[in-house]
This record gives sequence, C-alpha cells and structure tokens, in this order.
Amino acid sequence: MERNIGFKERRYIEELRILTKSTAFDCVIDDRFDRVIYVIRQGDMGLAIGKKGENIKRLQNVLGKRIEMVEYDEDPKAFITNIFKPAEVVGIEGTQDNSPVNVLLKKKSDLGIAIGKGGCNIEKARILCRRFFGFDMGEVLLAPVEP
Repeated sequence: MERNIGFKERRYIEELRILTKSTAFDCVIDDRFDRVIYVIRQGDMGLAIGKKGENIKRLQNVLGKRIEMVEYDEDPKAFITNIFKPAEVVGIEGTQDNSPVNVLLKKKSDLGIAIGKGGCNIEKARILCRRFFGFDMGEVLLAPVEP
C-alpha cells in the first residue's frame, strides 16, 4: 500500500528516533483528535514507550500533542488486534474481500476501550486499516457467547 509521508510526519518520525532509539514506519497527524499516531516497527514497542511511559511523555512535551503508538504487523488481523490493545480481540471478520472488517471482542467491558472517547480508537483503526491494507473498518461487536 502506497503511503504518502509529508515533511511534518518525517520530522515527527525523526524526533521519535532521536528521543527513543526506536523506528516508526509511519506517522499520522490526526488533527480531529489532536494526536499523533505512530506505527512502530515490530519489536520496537518497548523502546518506543520507555520505562513507565517516559518516552511517550517526553515526546508529548516536545510535540505538544497526545501520542499514540501501534505496533506494526504484516498480518492484517494481528495489526488490527494491536490497534485495539488493551481490549481483547477474539475475532476479525472480512479481511479477504472488500467488505468492511468487523472486530469481535470477548468482554462487554472492552467495548468502551475499543471505541474510545468520542470514537477516537475506532477512527484510528479506520485510518490505519485504509492506509496499510486498503480496507475499511466496519463495526466493533461482542463475540457470541458459547454455551
């Protein structure tokens, strides 16, 4: 999937690299929710976050925006699971055809986490799924309870 990274995004990615010694594949500046979303290279998430989140706090101070990070994965299902962490994703439907992807959660209490305040987490999923895999997000649903 072709991603167009602008000057400002490149600057933010370089700032992350300098402050955290980790690598970001991509950076999305989301003005709607006043945040910067980094897509971090697999295995670099611990470095990027830092002890007790100190790197995220430093980056927030430098950039003046809320920082969110998602660990990249080549597998769309694993990537979507990473986007919704810490909510427990138990299933993902519809990544093969062009229908919107639905995410199934295990617990009702995870619905609020997955949707986020004002829909910010579901919007993050929409942006990243389109950008990396070219498909749209559908709904976040509770998985059927097995008897």
